[in-house]
Amino acid sequence: MKRHIPGLHSRQPDHESALEGLFLVRVDAASYRWHPQKPFLSVRFVVLEPEPFAARSLSGRLYCTERALWKLNWFLRDFGYDPDLLSRDQVDEKALLGLRGVVRTSHVSLNGRFFQNLEAFTPAAEWEEVLCDAAGGTHEQTERR
Repeated sequence: MKRHIPGLHSRQPDHESALEGLFLVRVDAASYRWHPQKPFLSVRFVVLEPEPFAARSLSGRLYCTERALWKLNWFLRDFGYDPDLLSRDQVDEKALLGLRGVVRTSHVSLNGRFFQNLEAFTPAAEWEEVLCDAAGGTHEQTERR
């Protein structure tokens, strides 16, 4: 039996609830995912600020290929990851939990699927400064609809 459900084809919940902009976040979960060509670290963040987005979550991938290690390193340094583990080229998923920092996000569409892009990072201590720069018109938070 076929049923007609108006608007079903146009709903894209992942894209519609997407957060874009600058956010002060805390790492809520992290896990390494092996893939033959592109292994990655999957990270889920909880938004702490700005207040209208507090308690929302967002997820992203940090690829672990040779060409993408600079971004993973940037994330780890700016979020205050243990320098001793970093110097030994080790990522401890449990050590990532609770780390705080600022992330700038956007969205990328690839083959009809939408992915959260983690564009930039900065230490949590610089949140107020980043927020002032953003208020000057360089970047603002949005919720895509």
